[in-house]
Amino acid sequence: MYAMRIKPVTFGKSEVVANPLGLGTNAVGGHNLFHALDDQAGKQLVDAAIANGINLLDTAYVYGLGHSEELIGEVIQHHHRPDLVIATKGAHDFSSGEEVINNDPAFLTAQVEASLRRLQTDYLDIYYIHFPDHDTPKAEAVGALQRLKEQGKIRAIGVSNFSLAQIKAANADGYVDVVEDEFSLLHQDHLTDGLLDYLHDHQISFVPYFPLASGLLTGKYDHLVEFPADDIRSQIADFKEPRFSQILAAVEQVRPIAAAHNATVTQVILAWYLQNPLISAVIPGAKRAQQVEANAQAMNVALSDAEYQTITAAFKSFQATRAGKSLKDPD
Repeated sequence: MYAMRIKPVTFGKSEVVANPLGLGTNAVGGHNLFHALDDQAGKQLVDAAIANGINLLDTAYVYGLGHSEELIGEVIQHHHRPDLVIATKGAHDFSSGEEVINNDPAFLTAQVEASLRRLQTDYLDIYYIHFPDHDTPKAEAVGALQRLKEQGKIRAIGVSNFSLAQIKAANADGYVDVVEDEFSLLHQDHLTDGLLDYLHDHQISFVPYFPLASGLLTGKYDHLVEFPADDIRSQIADFKEPRFSQILAAVEQVRPIAAAHNATVTQVILAWYLQNPLISAVIPGAKRAQQVEANAQAMNVALSDAEYQTITAAFKSFQATRAGKSLKDPD
């Protein structure tokens, strides 16, 4: 069993309510993103999340081309559906034989229907347009989701990986409830580019992904680590000097706070997000049930104002860092 200190959050202007620590599930069935995934382990991971108070499950069609949704759909048959908040995403169109981003209203409508079937549910709590395309007027794309919302098939409308200008266009009629985008203590560009200000002013929730920045914010790395050329981390700027050393130095300032709470660095970092007033929910990924169980304990870490400010100050130099790592990059 679990005991939570953190209160549930409401997404945008919708009636969708969830605990603010969710689960990113690209490693559940995402065989096109990760090697050697085990379906049974993936389902156990989702079960562990639910058992530990994580009721926001974030998936997408492109995670295994529907397989992540299928596995989650199997798991949720054994749980009380109204207690769960299922978020999924669509925009990837493979009908031509190639990957194309498609926001056409008819395509999105068909994607929602397909996701409902794979997830074995008659409604989706949150549906995101996963990526913007180049041609579809964003208000028209969101309008298609609004019609599905009026039909009871979607409870909240989201957009993901949209620029501020695209978010404004998508929200022309005030239908957008939530935005999902990359944001972490190492990638804080949205603090200064106006995006978070716009969301706050228009009652739109913000859900960051990659909150642990490829594991850099877990405290597991030191200066002795080396990556082979075929390891994706060798290509990411965060792992290159002098930035890598700057990140390690900032993480070192978190360790005393973690020790004071008898917690891990990961749990303290997640607690910082949970206490950030600009963030509605955070969705770290995981590959093992034990990781999910440990992450859930972050909901019981209460940082003091001084501790919160210490962490903020430690990573202040990263506020101008732009996001943009690969979608395949694991936490």
